[in-house]
Amino acid sequence: MTARTGAEYKRGLDDGREVWLGSERISVLDHPAFKGSLDGMAGYFDYQHKYAQDCLMSDPESGEAMNVSLSLPKNAEDIARRHRAFDRLARYSNGMLGRTPDYVNVVLAGHVSRKDIFDRSEPVYHERLAAYHREVIENDLALTHTIVHAAIDKSVGELQGMNEELTLRVIDRTEEGLIVRGAKMLATLGPIADELYVYPAVPIQKGFEEYAISFAIPVATTGVVAVCRDHYGVDAAVEDRPFSSRFDEQDAVIIFDDVLVPWHRVFIDGNLDVYNSINAGTASGNTQQQTAIRAAVKLEFAYDLCTQIAKVTATENKPDVGSMLGEIYTYLRLARSVIHSAEVRASDWGGGAFFCHDDISSLRAILPTWMIRINDIIKSMGSHNLLATPTAGAFNDPRLGPLLEKYLPGANGISAQERSRIMRTAWDFAGSALGSRIELYERFYLGSIGRARALDHRKAQAAGETGAYRALFDEIDAAALKSGAPGQAGVSSAPSQDKQTVGARG
Repeated sequence: MTARTGAEYKRGLDDGREVWLGSERISVLDHPAFKGSLDGMAGYFDYQHKYAQDCLMSDPESGEAMNVSLSLPKNAEDIARRHRAFDRLARYSNGMLGRTPDYVNVVLAGHVSRKDIFDRSEPVYHERLAAYHREVIENDLALTHTIVHAAIDKSVGELQGMNEELTLRVIDRTEEGLIVRGAKMLATLGPIADELYVYPAVPIQKGFEEYAISFAIPVATTGVVAVCRDHYGVDAAVEDRPFSSRFDEQDAVIIFDDVLVPWHRVFIDGNLDVYNSINAGTASGNTQQQTAIRAAVKLEFAYDLCTQIAKVTATENKPDVGSMLGEIYTYLRLARSVIHSAEVRASDWGGGAFFCHDDISSLRAILPTWMIRINDIIKSMGSHNLLATPTAGAFNDPRLGPLLEKYLPGANGISAQERSRIMRTAWDFAGSALGSRIELYERFYLGSIGRARALDHRKAQAAGETGAYRALFDEIDAAALKSGAPGQAGVSSAPSQDKQTVGARG
């Protein structure tokens, strides 16, 4: 099989998977709530063919078309090719879909690229991972991950107290494979993906090896239970709800009820060295190229959307509105600049894996605040206009249509129908149930902001980003000694850093 179409993607979901919505076990193919979501995801698969020049490439082994996101980057040309693919795929939803298949494809490709890390374990584990990578390429599978520990009790460690029994772990090993039990949070796209890829997220301490596992299985595997949140997709015209009608990718807690994972699908089994190294050795330079480009596309759309709000309300020349528009554009320029800098400074991270510079991880610690702020700007600029929005169909009514055209026009000669479309799009972006869910997704899908910032601090210290303060007083003290003036010469509260390492980066 080559790169799939939307129809082929849908046919792959007819597999008897166990999905629960509310108190009802459902068929995702038949349940009316999921129709828009399935059509939207099917559209993604068709989109990769529409823009094949950007999204697809020839499989080096078979010559068939494959998604660029599954390629193993080896040089600057590969980084540029991935950029074009990620940018194009993000434009399908204007960045509103966070878990399109290219997301986890990139994760998988990154892990396969770091054979040097897997070589710290038995060779069979990387062989299995590489074979699985081939399977995903050949079948163009839609993957999602479920990687967050089910740490309900925050008063203790993630794998302590009641959390020990809640989080996914190995409970037995048989001739056929691992038996795993527990839950994982939070599988975005899970109910409508083909497979679940479970892989390391945060390090695990010694003594908890039964939790240090990585594997991949079909969503339809016996014992896999997907428990959905409320569905925020709506049965509405795309003109009225351009996002909610198509792009609710669903989120689900995945419960593994004594699930058998065949050995050929087990990639890490208790090896803490590999488990604790693979995410740090791939995530920022590899995965965050995709996530950052998707975010930049969304910022671009948000800026243009807010510009349209300003035009339709004739507020574009007001200082406060200009300030808000400039604020969004500043976010966009900063995101683009960080991405560009990281891409042009891409390098070999080990084992021939060519990834972006790690500085791209700075976006992980700031993008959530930008996305939250943009939603606030949309609500401030749109104000009550976001709620005075007739549907597109209302304008076709012979009685109501003329009244709407007369009493709800836009400024600057913009029609009432176009005004309504702009405001309805803005509300769907920032204020609808789906818009609110996406804002929460933006806050946490790469981990908490606090954890990201603390990680950046640790990286800075490891890179020698210290010593500037001590260097200042080294010079002051040296000058005081030379002049014979009284002062703090020779007084030091901490050992001086080697100045050659100050500010050093890879």
